[in-house]
Amino acid sequence: MDKPLVSVIMGVYNQWDEKILRDAVSSILNQSYDNLEFIIWDDGSCDEAAKIVQNLKELDERIVVMRRLENKGLAFSLNECILHAKGKYIARMDADDVSLRTRLEKQVDFLEEHAEYAWCGCNTELFDENGVWGERPYPEIPQMMDYYRFSPYAHPSVMFRAEIFDEGRGYLATEETLRCEDYEIFMHLIQRGLKGYNLQETLFRYRETKESYRKRKTKYRINEAKTRYRNYKQMGRLFPIGWVFVLRPIVACLVPPVLLEFIKRSEGIKRKDDSRREVASVQLNIESESESLRSFETFAGTVRQTS
Repeated sequence: MDKPLVSVIMGVYNQWDEKILRDAVSSILNQSYDNLEFIIWDDGSCDEAAKIVQNLKELDERIVVMRRLENKGLAFSLNECILHAKGKYIARMDADDVSLRTRLEKQVDFLEEHAEYAWCGCNTELFDENGVWGERPYPEIPQMMDYYRFSPYAHPSVMFRAEIFDEGRGYLATEETLRCEDYEIFMHLIQRGLKGYNLQETLFRYRETKESYRKRKTKYRINEAKTRYRNYKQMGRLFPIGWVFVLRPIVACLVPPVLLEFIKRSEGIKRKDDSRREVASVQLNIESESESLRSFETFAGTVRQTS
């Protein structure tokens, strides 16, 4: 069977750390699924940072680098990538994360076998400069309730069917959706009657450092509140509890970054520990069953000898 082409799309803006950028790019180039093109959009980086991005073309002939001198934001960058994409599937990637080796292969296999889903994501590991420190699972088949607290998909881990962008608009590139374009696109897609899925496997490594909790400025949280309000209203979900979650990002402005970091880190570490306990429990059960089987075989052998 022919392997369909996957277009991996990534927006970059002033990524100064060349190692982090190359680690992200290499994680795509080294995928077990190799029928891909990698479209990288430089969204107005300064000349020095832009040179780092341009040099990526030397790594692999599958890399296509495009650039705009003016910074227009991630949603605009991704739309430009989509316009140039040739693949049956479009996979997201960010310039500071890592895709584990079988990510694309497993997502293509899933979408090829499940025509009812328009996109799929996966569970993630959380890491920083010191390595993996936590995990973040996502609901297998997100429902509307899952959209209240946060986006139920890890945006850079998602693979879409390209046709959904042919039949409708792409990302909403407005002032309102800056830093919440992921949340907006998924709510837009479900309003079109499309469905997404999260593979219950950890196939992606998401960079979440202590600095991450200090990045979200008040204006971006207000933008998120506006995006929530507009979409909840269109979906008829403002009442009775939608209003509470419209205000959630604004209330978060009052939470000290240190406390937010403690909450997020505690959640990630707990989920990682829970996963380890589940694995240990499965291994213990396997070992117990193996021991029981060996005991039975020893007993059966003894019976045969005595008879």
